[in-house]
Amino acid sequence: MSEQTIALSRRRLLQAGAVLGGAYLLPGIMNAAWAAGSDKPEQVTVKVGFIPLTDCASIVMASVKGFDKKYGITIVPSKEASWAAVRDKMVSGELDAAHVLYGLVYGLEMGIAGKQQSMANLMTLNNNGQGISLSTDLAKQGVTDAPGLKKLVASHEPGTFTFAHTFPTGTHAMWLYYWLANAGIHPFNDVRTVVVPPPQMVMNMRIGNMVGFCVGEPWNQRAINDGIGYTAATSQSIWPDHPEKILGTRSAWVEQNPNTARALVAAILEASRWIDASEDNRRETASVLAGRAYLNTKVDYLTGRMLGQYDNGLGKKWQESHGMQFFRDGEVTFPWLSDGMWFLTQHRRWGLLDHDPDYLAVAQRINRIDVYRQAAAAVGDVALPANHMRSSTLMDGTTWNGSDPAAYAASFAVKR
Repeated sequence: MSEQTIALSRRRLLQAGAVLGGAYLLPGIMNAAWAAGSDKPEQVTVKVGFIPLTDCASIVMASVKGFDKKYGITIVPSKEASWAAVRDKMVSGELDAAHVLYGLVYGLEMGIAGKQQSMANLMTLNNNGQGISLSTDLAKQGVTDAPGLKKLVASHEPGTFTFAHTFPTGTHAMWLYYWLANAGIHPFNDVRTVVVPPPQMVMNMRIGNMVGFCVGEPWNQRAINDGIGYTAATSQSIWPDHPEKILGTRSAWVEQNPNTARALVAAILEASRWIDASEDNRRETASVLAGRAYLNTKVDYLTGRMLGQYDNGLGKKWQESHGMQFFRDGEVTFPWLSDGMWFLTQHRRWGLLDHDPDYLAVAQRINRIDVYRQAAAAVGDVALPANHMRSSTLMDGTTWNGSDPAAYAASFAVKR
């Protein structure tokens, strides 16, 4: 677990999140009240986009297990081809909400990921579970880690080697850049980077379009199974218990559909807790996700890493102590302000932002803690933090706690 300076307390639940209309309501009563009358969801059907990645699990299982019906809505998962498609369909309103990259939503808000759009982050969907894969061709040249890669890159002309991520302002770009920079490789000056949709990563590496990529599961595991790549780093080795995908939507949609937004978060919160409740639930989730409607892959490609069982493809095996998490007593799902602010610091670090924004104000605007608290109250027994910041130590020893984001963004030796 990441270093925490914040104590999560179940006892604060009713005090902090369950007061509605001046009365304390028990979860069962809330569910009944919020499915009818003035709190009835404005939309009965909610179309939620997802990319075929393991971390879309809580949205899919909220639909499959019927948690959505409990809150008076029907979630319709919509499989999308790329993050750019998710962005465009969210902005146009074709999707009500989506399983989406944290940094994509922040990029839209700041006008650096497409036309500026006021966005909302309703909850975090998962921590951890992404990876950086390098090609087996590099392994044959003796490159098995970041220092080895640094040596190889330094011996060639800048831009000789190409790496892929999934979206310019997204999480995978930030993990890749952070890992390369930590090894002394400038991700813009020393190598070339390109954008590739997650399901196309393995195929593109197979035909030699890049020597490395950063993506979510199951595509790192798939590279190993297909014999074309190995896991050089997990994202949790860069930042243990880092934020990853979120439940994103337009701010206007939340304002127009506050009851639906609350019901959607509540249903996905229940699914998140159910997934994390047991190994059997995780195995069932992997089996569902492997189906054609979702990831359309072999269940074996999903199950191992979903259970924290890692094999890097070069003979190293381990039980991951910071594996993919979906709930962890509400610590995962809470939309921490400091998490959103971190992505802004990296956008600034890499020149995607040309000035320091008001980091806290942007995060407070996007991360809808008000909606999350109401949904947590409806679900019941979801811990809520007393503070909206959390503290973590990343792979280079730097501590991020949101206290001085401008100084943090400027502190890196390798930047753009």
